[in-house]
Amino acid sequence: MLVEIPDPEVILGVILAFIIGLGGLYGYYKIRPFIKSKSDMVDASQSERLEYYERQLIDMKIRLDALEIQGIEQKTEDPNLELKQFLEKLAKNEVQEKEVTISQESEKVPEKPVPTPKIPNIEHTNPTNYVLHLITNKAMTSRDIQVTLKKSREHTSRLMKKLFEEGLVERNTETKPYTYSITEKGMAKVEEVEVNPTVA
Repeated sequence: MLVEIPDPEVILGVILAFIIGLGGLYGYYKIRPFIKSKSDMVDASQSERLEYYERQLIDMKIRLDALEIQGIEQKTEDPNLELKQFLEKLAKNEVQEKEVTISQESEKVPEKPVPTPKIPNIEHTNPTNYVLHLITNKAMTSRDIQVTLKKSREHTSRLMKKLFEEGLVERNTETKPYTYSITEKGMAKVEEVEVNPTVA
C-alpha cells in the first residue's frame, strides 16, 4: 500500500497556520484586560450607583448620631430630675407614715414592760459569772447572750467557747444556732459566787 506524501508547501502552510493561531491566541489574552466589554461598562454604572447609596447611608448615619447627641444633651440638662421627684415622693410618704404611726400610738394602750430576770449579787465586771446566771433557768443562743451582754459577736463566741472547754456549759449542736445550757460544774460555780461574791 502506497501512501502519498503531500507537497512540502502544504506541510509548511499547515505548520505556519498553527503557529499564527497560537500567536493570535496569546496576543488576545494579553490585550483582553485592557479592553472594556459591554458587561464591564454595566458593572461600572452599578458600582457608581453603589457608591452613591453608600454615601447616602453614611450621611444618614451622621445625621442620626447628631440627633442622638442632641437628645442626650437635652436629657443631661437635669439628670437628677427623676431622682429629685423620687426623693420628694419618699419624703411625702415618710411624713404620712409618721402621722399614721403617731395617731396609732396615741390610740394604743401602753403595753406592760417585759420583766427581765433579776440576778442577785452579780457584778457586771465578770461576764463569766453573769452568763452562767443567765443560762441557769433556760438555755440561750449565742446571739441572745450577746444582746444581753452588749458585747461583740466575736467576744461572746470566745467567751462561750472558753466556758464550754472548761465544762461550765454544754452546747446543743442539734439546734441551729447552737444553744447553751449550764452544767453541774457551772451550777456549783454559780452557788459558790452567790455564797462568796468575791470569787471570780
